[in-house]
Amino acid sequence: MTFLPVSAADLADYGWDGIDFLFISGDAYVDHPSFGTALLTRVLESKGYRVGIAAQPDPDDPQSLLAMGRPAYGVFISSGVVDSMVNHYTAAGRKRSDDRYSPGGKSGFRPDRALIRYGQMVRKQLGDIPLVIGGIEASLRRFAHYDYWSDSVRQSILIDSQADILVYGMGELPIVEIARLLARGARVDSLNNLRGTAVARRIEQLPRKLAAAIEELSEKTADQDNSATFPHNDLCILLPDAKAVQTDKRLYARAFQVQQSELDPAAGRTLVQPHHHRLVVQNPPQRPMTTVELDKIYDLPFERQAHPMYDAADGVPALAEVRFSINSHRGCYGSCSFCAIAYHQGRIIQNRSSDSIVREGKLLTDLDGFKGYIHDVGGPTANFYLPACERQEQGSVCRERLCLWPRVCPRLRTSHAEYLGVLRQLRRLPGVKKVFVRSGVRFDAIVRDPDPAFLEELCEYHVSGQLKVAPEHTVDSVLSIMRKPKHEVYETFATRFKEVNERLGLKQYLVPYLISGHPGCTLEMAVELAGYIRAQKVMPEQVQDFYPTPGTVSTAMYYTGLDPATLEPVHVPDPDEKAMQRALLQFSLPKNRKLVEKALKKLGRTDLIGHHPEALLLPGKAVRSKLKKTDTSGGKGSYEDN
Repeated sequence: MTFLPVSAADLADYGWDGIDFLFISGDAYVDHPSFGTALLTRVLESKGYRVGIAAQPDPDDPQSLLAMGRPAYGVFISSGVVDSMVNHYTAAGRKRSDDRYSPGGKSGFRPDRALIRYGQMVRKQLGDIPLVIGGIEASLRRFAHYDYWSDSVRQSILIDSQADILVYGMGELPIVEIARLLARGARVDSLNNLRGTAVARRIEQLPRKLAAAIEELSEKTADQDNSATFPHNDLCILLPDAKAVQTDKRLYARAFQVQQSELDPAAGRTLVQPHHHRLVVQNPPQRPMTTVELDKIYDLPFERQAHPMYDAADGVPALAEVRFSINSHRGCYGSCSFCAIAYHQGRIIQNRSSDSIVREGKLLTDLDGFKGYIHDVGGPTANFYLPACERQEQGSVCRERLCLWPRVCPRLRTSHAEYLGVLRQLRRLPGVKKVFVRSGVRFDAIVRDPDPAFLEELCEYHVSGQLKVAPEHTVDSVLSIMRKPKHEVYETFATRFKEVNERLGLKQYLVPYLISGHPGCTLEMAVELAGYIRAQKVMPEQVQDFYPTPGTVSTAMYYTGLDPATLEPVHVPDPDEKAMQRALLQFSLPKNRKLVEKALKKLGRTDLIGHHPEALLLPGKAVRSKLKKTDTSGGKGSYEDN
């Protein structure tokens, strides 16, 4: 095996006398392209750099980062595939007992706020070495941000982690450029204008042109509280300082909206937010990767295994979920309010070629343990395989409008032909019995496609009894706040899905993701959703309780009580109401009876307690038993199961 080195013994086996870069990961070391650490370290290796990996180092061990010596050029840190706080805590604040990205699936191998702790470790053990942070935990915290776990607005994670550079979004392009410049001897505090990065600097450390523009805008800040816009020019926008957004929720909402609107790689401007005596400067987003570039990355020599050092712990559970799956693309133009994918990966789809995907399919058939089933072919949204329109194909997005909300853009592509073509090629491969699509589909996109072929073949060949979809709610006003299609669109899809399966003679079912406690959802609306569940006679086994995580529109609503786009008030359920809404989605469970009864009494809806068909609760302690349970395990987007 040729895993990258994790110890001095590995260095000796490689014949290296040291490493150029140390890569610290909050996940166990799994050399598979579904893991960011594997992707980035293999990319660096392909450029000729010697890379060592410190996977889940012990924060209490003062020598934990020194096993391979001091890196020649710098340190990169990612807290892992999942945000460390989401990884550790449910939306209700309960500590999770497992961690599928750790050896044996056990928790306790990474600290809370892993990026900050690891950054502190680097400074204690390696001093002023160039330090670069990235990944989901860094990307969503690049500015002052609301932190659900402390119920406060924290400053940029650049400050708390003591990092020199923050890479936001997908990291391959920026990390290679940073590595190239550091290896050439550039000072890390001079790397201030790389696309896809943010830095925290004193104004005299910034490029002259940018520094002059910021100083000019600083003179205009006196009236920003009363202005419709923040001081700006063609080069940059000056956001209110971190202290101001920590105390003024309206200002926070306005600043967040600006951050969301400057994500266009072609026209996005530099964003500047003062933090005490420094400025957090976010450079414009990196350009999208080309199909050729993505193909080269996925052709790199991954072992597709967890490192052997985890064998005694029975490996790393997360690998089982993706080992026989294929990532076909990145990005999502859905822009759901509760999801951070558009803020992190971007709205522009970056896709691999069909040839590259088929090559990986062939590779899977040769792996030990392959039984003929490719478990998934997709990305954040499986059927968003190509850019949404010609503009996005050219590397640009609209600043003032979204692709699917509040109305579907007339330029949006509706065809699934390219994605369907990939699936057809994969299922024709020798040794492949079935190719599943499990990463989730947007049913509204399928409804808009005038060609029925995709839905027909999806049902016939690519569903394993249940298809997971995400209507999220049934009340249109809530769906609008979530930036989701009206409920009638889901009903149209459900009807078509049923008709296709009946025609094919298949017994397959939709598993709908439904979410409780979302901003904009009142207790009355939660009762309406419960009534829909009762009418469908399908009870979700796990409740999707809204989880406020940094970087999402919904979290900004949760904290401020305002819609950032309009500054109109939004209802935010308090913890007590949130618990009742969650219980209403599983009203038939005995453990939820008290909360459901409490909600119905609070609303004066005791008419929903009785023996009639519309009742949610039976009188006394009787329990309904005719509702079919559906397995909605696995989580989705930016919220988690409880």
